[in-house]
Amino acid sequence: MSRKREDLLVHAEKLFYEHGFHAIGLKAIVQDAGVALMTLYNHFDSKEDLILEILNRREKMYFSMLKDTVRNEEGSIEHKLASGHIQWLKTSASNGCMFLRAKEEFSSTPDHPLVKSVYIHKEKMIQFFESNHMSRSAAVQLALLLEGSTSLAETLNVQEIEKTLYAMVENIKNS
Repeated sequence: MSRKREDLLVHAEKLFYEHGFHAIGLKAIVQDAGVALMTLYNHFDSKEDLILEILNRREKMYFSMLKDTVRNEEGSIEHKLASGHIQWLKTSASNGCMFLRAKEEFSSTPDHPLVKSVYIHKEKMIQFFESNHMSRSAAVQLALLLEGSTSLAETLNVQEIEKTLYAMVENIKNS
């Protein structure tokens, strides 16, 4: 990947995450990244293509973090996944779920590719939990807890959320 493309992705993600997708125009992105508008169009056909690429990258990073945590930590699978999610919140997601923000901003068109990507992402998350030997019911319960923790991380201290989340995942394990 070219350095300029990477710069565009990094700066666009930061701006979109801080301000929203509709609030940030392409001019602000190229200005922040220090590249020409034509450079952006050499790498992405549209703003929506740029957003989709950012969401795809974010999803890969999230699942990579979860996989690493599952491989390297001790404890139940539920605890490991919760731990990976908490690490994500501490390092990458104190401003809510970028996927749900995309759904909110583009939901006026339910068949919009960005809205579809959100549904696919959330289902992938549940399927990932299932692939780690969880029942569908337990996977959905864990998804609910992780989504709630992401939402609360916008307004509460992550350490407080972490303690409570670990206690709650024990109920999934024991159900």
